[in-house]
Amino acid sequence: MKRRNVRVRDLVGTLWVVLFAVASGTIAQESEDEPPISEATQSCLFCHEQLNPGLVGDWRRSRHARMTVAQALEEEDPLTRRVSAETVPEALQNVVVGCAECHTMNPDAHPDTVEHKDHRIHAVVSPPDCAVCHPVEASEFEQNLMAHAHNNLARNALYLDLAKEVNGVQVWDGASLVTQSPHLAANEDSCFSCHGTEVKVLRKETRNTALGEMEFAVLSGWPNNGVGRINPDGSHGSCAACHPRHEFSIEVARRPETCGQCHNGPDVPAYKVYEASKHGNIFESREKEWDFEAVPWIPGEHFNAPTCATCHISLLADENGRLIAKRTHRMNDRLFTRLFGLPYAHPHPKAPTTFEIHNAAGLPLPTELTGEPATEFLIDATEQAKRRGVMQGICRACHSQSWTQGHFDRLDHTIETTNAMTLAATKILMTAWEKGVAKGPADKDSLFNESIERMWVEQWFFYANSTRFAAAMAGADYGVFANGRWYLSKNLREMETMLKVQSKTKDD
Repeated sequence: MKRRNVRVRDLVGTLWVVLFAVASGTIAQESEDEPPISEATQSCLFCHEQLNPGLVGDWRRSRHARMTVAQALEEEDPLTRRVSAETVPEALQNVVVGCAECHTMNPDAHPDTVEHKDHRIHAVVSPPDCAVCHPVEASEFEQNLMAHAHNNLARNALYLDLAKEVNGVQVWDGASLVTQSPHLAANEDSCFSCHGTEVKVLRKETRNTALGEMEFAVLSGWPNNGVGRINPDGSHGSCAACHPRHEFSIEVARRPETCGQCHNGPDVPAYKVYEASKHGNIFESREKEWDFEAVPWIPGEHFNAPTCATCHISLLADENGRLIAKRTHRMNDRLFTRLFGLPYAHPHPKAPTTFEIHNAAGLPLPTELTGEPATEFLIDATEQAKRRGVMQGICRACHSQSWTQGHFDRLDHTIETTNAMTLAATKILMTAWEKGVAKGPADKDSLFNESIERMWVEQWFFYANSTRFAAAMAGADYGVFANGRWYLSKNLREMETMLKVQSKTKDD
C-alpha cells in the first residue's frame, strides 16, 4: 500500500493540520485502488504514523488493512472463509478494520474508555471486541485452558505458593533463609507474563500533550499479552498472544517460534523438543518454501512437516477438499492427555477452570500425590479416545497407520514410566516428611521451600515433562540427556542420598 509522506517542520504542526482536516471532513480514501478507510481511522493514522510508525506499519501489512469486512463475508466456502460471523454492524461492513474499528468497539463495556479527540477509545482490545467478526474463535478460546491461565495460577493456592518460592527474594535472618512475598512487578515479569496479568483501571488522568490536554486511563498489570490476561471489561485472554498486534498475522500464529515464546522450557520444553525433532529439522530446512497464509492449510502442498498450529489449531484439508481437522481455538479438542505442569500425566480436565479441581486429600491437584486421578474432574476414556483419534488423523496425513500407532504406543509407555519415576520421588519425599527431616502438608508448611522438595519438583516439572514432550513430539534426544531420562534417574539417586544423610544427621 502506498504510504503518504507528510513534510512538516515539527510534529505539532502536523497534528494541528490533521485536526483541521478531520474537522472539515476533507480526509478521504487514500487511493481509488485501495479499500476505503473510515474517517475515524484516518484521523488515528495521521497522528500515529508520526508517533508510532512501527505500529502503523504492522497494521498496513495486515489483512485487516487490505480488504473490507464485506469482502470477507462474501466468501461462502467454509474451508476458505476466514471470518466466522454471518453479519456485522453496517458501519463496519464497507471499510477496512482499522484503529477505530477495534479501539472504539463496545466502549460502554470497557472501564478504560476515555474521551480522545471526539472519539471514545480504549487501549485494551479484548476477545469480545474481536468476536464481532470472529465469534466462533472467541467462544472457543474462552473454553480453552489458556484463556483461564491467570486464574488457574492465581486462584490455586499450591501453584501460587510455588510462584512465591520462585519469585520471592530470599534473605538470611541469621539462622535460616526467609522467602519474602514477591513484588507484583516480579510476578508480572515472570509467571504472569505468559499466564496473563489482571489489568485494572487505577484512575483516569489528564496530561498535557502536543495537542493540548488529553485524558488517559492509568492501568495496573499493563503492558501484557498473556494468554489468560483478565481485561478491564472482565473478559479472559488476549488474541495478541498468538496473533501479535497490529498485524494479527495467521503466519505468525502458525510458526513454532510464536508458541516457543512461552513453551520454551525447562518446565514446558515443547519448542526445544520441536527444534530437536525431525519435524523441526524439516521446518528449519524448508520453511522458506512454505505457504503460511493459505486457508485451508494443505499438508504436502503448503507445508511438509507440522508446526504446533498444525497439530493443535489449524484447519487442515487435502488437495481434494476433504477435511482432515477442523479449525479450533479450543486447543483441548485435540488433547486427550495432560502431559505437563503437574506431577503426573493424567486425562485432560473437563473444564478449563482447573483452579476448581481438588483431589481426595483436599489439595488443588488433578491427582493424588501418589498419582491416582481425581476422575470427577477429568475426561473419561471415551472422550480420550475421541480426541486421540483426531490427533492421530492429523498424523496420518503424512504417516501410515502402523507408523502412527507405533508412535502413540511409545508415548503411552513413556507416560507410564515417567509417572512411575515421579511416584518414586514422591515416596522418598514422603519418607523425609515422616522422619521429620523435612516439613510437609501435615506441618502446614510449603511443599517447595526445602532442598529435597525442590528436587521433587524438578523430577516432574522439568525431567518428566521433558521426557513426555520428547516422546509426544518425536524429539528423542531431548528426552534422554538434555533434560530427560538421565536426570530422572540421577535426581532420584540424589534424593535418596540426601534423605539418608539428613536421616543419619537427625539420628546423631
